[in-house]
Parts: sequence; C-alpha cells; structure tokens
Amino acid sequence: MQANTTAEQLQKEFQYTLSRFSHEIRNPIALISSELQMLASSHPEITAYDCWDDITDNLEYVRELLNDLSDYNNADRLTLTDTDLRSYLETILSGVKTTLDYLGITLKTDISHSLPTLPLDRVKLRQAILNLLRNAEESISHPHGEILIRAYPVSEGVCISIQDNGCGINAEQLPDIFTPFVTSKSNGSGLGLSVTRQVIKAHGGHIEVESTPGQGSTFRIFLGKVLLG
Repeated sequence: MQANTTAEQLQKEFQYTLSRFSHEIRNPIALISSELQMLASSHPEITAYDCWDDITDNLEYVRELLNDLSDYNNADRLTLTDTDLRSYLETILSGVKTTLDYLGITLKTDISHSLPTLPLDRVKLRQAILNLLRNAEESISHPHGEILIRAYPVSEGVCISIQDNGCGINAEQLPDIFTPFVTSKSNGSGLGLSVTRQVIKAHGGHIEVESTPGQGSTFRIFLGKVLLG
C-alpha cells in the first residue's frame, strides 16, 4: 500500500511539474508567434528565406509538444457518457478508413454484436484508439499492409485489439513503450502511448502489447467489469 501511495504521489508531482512547465512555455511561444506574424506582414520578403520555414516548422512542433503535455496531464479527467460500444467503434473506424485506403493499407474488422453499452469518455478513448491506429499505420512501410481491429466480450469485460503487420517492436524497447518521453521516432514526443495508457487506466482498464520484429504488433485494450457495473 505504501509503495502504491508513493507511486501515485510521484505521478501527481510529475504531472504538476509538467503542467507548470507547459503553462510557462505557452506564453512566450504565443508572443513569438505573434511577432513572427507581424514581421511577415511588414516584411513579406522575409518568408522567402529558407530558414523561415524551419523557424515556423519548429514553432509548430513546440505547440504540438505542449498539446501532448496537456493531453497527458488531463488523461485521467473523464466525462463519462453511456455509449453503444459497437456503434462507437464503427464510427471511429469509418473516419480512418479513407486515409488507410489512400495509403494502401487494408483495414479489417471483427466487431462483436454482443458488445455492451459502457460509460466512456468518448473524446479521450477515441484519442487513445486513434493513437494506436496511427502507430500501426506508421509501422507499415511495405505494399501489403493490414490492420485488423477486433472487439469482443471477455471474462473481465471487453477486449479491443489492434493488430498490424508492420515492422514490430524490439524486445529491448517493449518494457519502455508506455514511459513518457521515450520514443524511437525522430519527430515524436514520446507521449502518445503514455496518454493512451493513462486514458485506459482512468476507465478502469488496462492495455497489453505483443510484438515480433518484422512481423507486427498487437495492442489489446481491456475495459473491465468496473465499467460494466
């Protein structure tokens, strides 16, 4: 019990520090952005310089990082709505299918008709699922890409699995993939999977992963009986 209390306290202190950091950075970033817009307005020729695009791209990256920090800090603050899980998942997948078709990635689904109605934060769980779908999409670089989404009842509640046939994850990386700021992507913040786990945990569930390098990965979201009442 003491160990759990200490871990929760450290987590809260960490989130508080991130929140303060994010708040302090947002103001100067907003000022810099406004000043750059004024410069471009009064001296439009400046936008022709190669370094101008680099400056604006890096500024946008900082904004995205701050948004990721905000998502991480607020992942456990839920607004629950009773949700037909099957219909909810079909809506999410309908929204991503066009992009996957464009990329030449086949989307397969196996959604049970026996899924219950659950109290969910529809926005945050959608974000968590889209994070996993985005990772699956980015892991595929060959012309025969497939992503399989399954959802079915299990003894502890419901399982939603997202399986891809992408590059997979090395065994050395697996223990740390949900750790904040740990990423193998050159332009990643390392917060996407952390946010995903936080959101699922806040729903009373948990997430598991299996992966084989060169063959692909499977992430499984378990939404437990605590949600089923």
